[in-house]
Amino acid sequence: MRNIALRIEYDGTDFVGSQWQTNGRSVQGALEAAWQELTGERRRMILAGRTDAGVHARGQAANVRTETRHDLATIIRGLNGILPEDIGILAAWEAPEDFHARYTAVRREYRYVIDNGRTPSPLLRRHAAYVQRRLDVAAMDAALQQAVGTHDFAPLSDGPTEGSTVRVCYGARCTTGELWGQPLVMIDVAANAFLRHMVRNLVGTLIQVGEGRIDAQGFAAVLAGTNRRARVLAPAHGLYLTAVRYPGDDHGAATDAASTIGVTEARIQA
Repeated sequence: MRNIALRIEYDGTDFVGSQWQTNGRSVQGALEAAWQELTGERRRMILAGRTDAGVHARGQAANVRTETRHDLATIIRGLNGILPEDIGILAAWEAPEDFHARYTAVRREYRYVIDNGRTPSPLLRRHAAYVQRRLDVAAMDAALQQAVGTHDFAPLSDGPTEGSTVRVCYGARCTTGELWGQPLVMIDVAANAFLRHMVRNLVGTLIQVGEGRIDAQGFAAVLAGTNRRARVLAPAHGLYLTAVRYPGDDHGAATDAASTIGVTEARIQA
């Protein structure tokens, strides 16, 4: 029995989320259907992270246990030939037997993209959240640094949580960019794991800082759970899961887990 791991990209606009659901298209459902068509096997795909309806991914990861004899190049080419146009396989590798896309991961990275132009760009309407007021990016970045480190992020979570709500935020930054002349604000956050809606609540609250509605102390109060009224959930369509890191991978995360979990990748890029 082989354990095949995949790196996956998708446009989340027309999905009900990454996990299989009964009320519409899911990323997992599309992957499992394509796998069955390619290999003849009905297998469960294990995804590294759950993304909401409308959330996109550049670096989602999955693994599947299989008896297929297809080589990695055939798996990539075959799945990409079957999958709908809003999902693509970026890479595949042979993972150890105990590799689990979710539980072996040591680091996850998200990016949130804001269209901050004078008028919203029609070309970005599905892939960046529009904020009309010019944002104070320096103030946002300064406030955001308070989230770095080990914290109980329960105040930024929605819904039930399995186990502890303490997470380690390895880094966060707020920067500017431009696409087709349209000014963008980008918020990048990396942590060992994330709670439900944690990034979207973080970003929505940070936008309040950028608009001058609250200051850094107000942002800290939201993080501490003492000012829930200032917490705002940012729209889903500006969010991207950009990477899931594993010990020993090509972009290895520097954590203690790297010395205890071995992942050797025979990687073939798409």
